[in-house]
Amino acid sequence: MIDQFLTEKASRTDAELRHYLARCADAPKTLRDAIAYSLFAGGKRLRPALALGAADMICGNDHAALPIACALEMIHTYSLIHDDLPSMDNDDLRRGKPTSHKVYGEAMAILAGDALLTLAFDAAADCGDVRVIREIANAAGAQGMVGGQAIDLESENLRLGVTELRALHARKTGALIRVSVRAGAMVAGAANAQIDALTRYGEAIGLAFQIADDILDVVGDEQAIGKPVGSDEAKNKSTYPAAVGLDAARQLASDAVSEAIAALSVFGPEADTFRALARYIIERDR
Repeated sequence: MIDQFLTEKASRTDAELRHYLARCADAPKTLRDAIAYSLFAGGKRLRPALALGAADMICGNDHAALPIACALEMIHTYSLIHDDLPSMDNDDLRRGKPTSHKVYGEAMAILAGDALLTLAFDAAADCGDVRVIREIANAAGAQGMVGGQAIDLESENLRLGVTELRALHARKTGALIRVSVRAGAMVAGAANAQIDALTRYGEAIGLAFQIADDILDVVGDEQAIGKPVGSDEAKNKSTYPAAVGLDAARQLASDAVSEAIAALSVFGPEADTFRALARYIIERDR
């Protein structure tokens, strides 16, 4: 069920992403190649799926959320390109392939990320709702994802507790996941009570997603996750398993999934896919 849902939403997103990339036809070829290399390198397309799925849930149709889905994936991809740079996480592999700066050099990788972030807001503008564009900007910027990355860099070689980790990842990982469901619901005409419920859902699955990622970095299969296992420990990063142990981290993830499912109580069967998706987030192997 979830595999089919993610595959369908990824296919719709990819087709629309190619449409938006055509707007860059006059850009230098190397820059276009670097953008496409990272944007189509694989991945779950989770954030687009959340935006499209939220719109489906509200109005039975995901068309209005397609520009948002593309904008979110562009922002996510730009953040990965920049996170992988030697000045940040210094990673050589992403999704089993050499990272952008290993293929195109650091300067072109930075420019590809810059171009994706800019193109993201060009795409978001097509939704026609300034409120949604502002929500995405807040989630992606200094008080959201970028702010979280800054805290993450400053926290290297420190041992953060669970409360500090939750605050960090609510920005770094959670903000973009939360805005995915909120924005998808908003462009579909959701009522305030529905948006509030989906906000709580997004916050809970964002937490579950990060804990699951931390666990996979300890016990995952390197070939499946597409990067070396143990990289967080090697870089002295604080993680949930390091803070509380593997078993307690698994319990925290399970508790977050329960919170996410409880948040959907205002919906009926139309939310069953999102309920299953919450469980999938901590059961995945990559």
